[in-house]
Amino acid sequence: MELQRFLSPAARLALSYPPPGAWMPPLPPGVARLSAGYPFPESVPVAELAAALETLLAEEADAPFHYLGSRAMAALPDLLRERLAQRGIPVGEGELLVTSGACQAIDLAARALVAPGAPVAVEAPTYMEALEIFRNYTDAILGYPVDREGLVVEALAEDLRRRRAAGEPLPRLLYTIPSFQNPTGTTLSLERRRRLLDLAEEYDFLILEDDAYGELAFDPAAAPPPLKALDTRGRVVHLGSLSKVVAPGLRVGWAAGPEPVIRAMAVFKKDLDHPLAWALTARYLEETDLPARLTWLRQRYRERRDVLLGALAREMPAGVTWTEPAGGYFVWVTLPPGLDSEQLLAAALAAGVAYVPGRHFYFGPAAAQGARHLRLSFSYLPPAELERGVAALARALRAGG
Repeated sequence: MELQRFLSPAARLALSYPPPGAWMPPLPPGVARLSAGYPFPESVPVAELAAALETLLAEEADAPFHYLGSRAMAALPDLLRERLAQRGIPVGEGELLVTSGACQAIDLAARALVAPGAPVAVEAPTYMEALEIFRNYTDAILGYPVDREGLVVEALAEDLRRRRAAGEPLPRLLYTIPSFQNPTGTTLSLERRRRLLDLAEEYDFLILEDDAYGELAFDPAAAPPPLKALDTRGRVVHLGSLSKVVAPGLRVGWAAGPEPVIRAMAVFKKDLDHPLAWALTARYLEETDLPARLTWLRQRYRERRDVLLGALAREMPAGVTWTEPAGGYFVWVTLPPGLDSEQLLAAALAAGVAYVPGRHFYFGPAAAQGARHLRLSFSYLPPAELERGVAALARALRAGG
């Protein structure tokens, strides 16, 4: 029986694209995984989480294993509000939704805010899984360039002016990673943040701020505040998670924004929450000196970044350039003209290193803009493996060039 006819138009559209996760092919044994945007294994507080779980079960017995009834689970939203307030983001009643990681928050926001075929503005390049989500709701994904100060806000402003003058539809939503962006590692300057908020008011759109890496500034005093902390007109929906600062397997994220938007997102959230994970996370947060942990994480990631940048400076052939992030996980590499990161990948894997080709961070025909780019991550591997991976990449580049 031919079953395609039972699929919805949305499912048929989704199946017309490359499958989710196509940017992460199976890797040969032994390669240096500079492609892995994960926390390094030792960063996961296994002993502390085990102690928190033991305390939780001693206090609550079976309660966290039920749909409802765990006191610790019920405490999590207020603990997250406290953390957000410390970052200059006051969150009132009805303005927070706890989600299964930030990706669920992106999906719920898209479902609540994006009409079929309506334009959505994104950075180009941007987080590939966000693109995979948005394309399920619209094929009108508008990409705007990124430079070393983040999103080129004036390029966005110019296109908005042009669209308004031409009577073309304006985006009602802009998705951005303003701090230590994935994949470029760049950070939107304070001046551009303020200008972006002004544009949101002038052209009447909302900003979906993905702050996955915002707490991993290597010099927190020099980092600009989150967009949401600057938002006085209710234009920003702020997304975050504990994946980068505690553990991704907890699957705890959130959306903080205007109550009508959060209420609409909550209507579509049908996973019944995750009592055990929420309760464990709450107990861990109550027992942990999180500022001290963040200081330790920043030091460790800064050390890894410095190792990667030093190896690139020693090993890369002439004509290769890269960003120098002030936080987060990623470095964006630009290859000399004539080299294609997708075509080079097989040789790189054979040489012993994996990376993510640049085309995966662009939508549709714009993927060609990523041909000369690739993303490296310094977050996962130990220093010696970072150096081994860069040396292998250099060999592949010289052979391919």
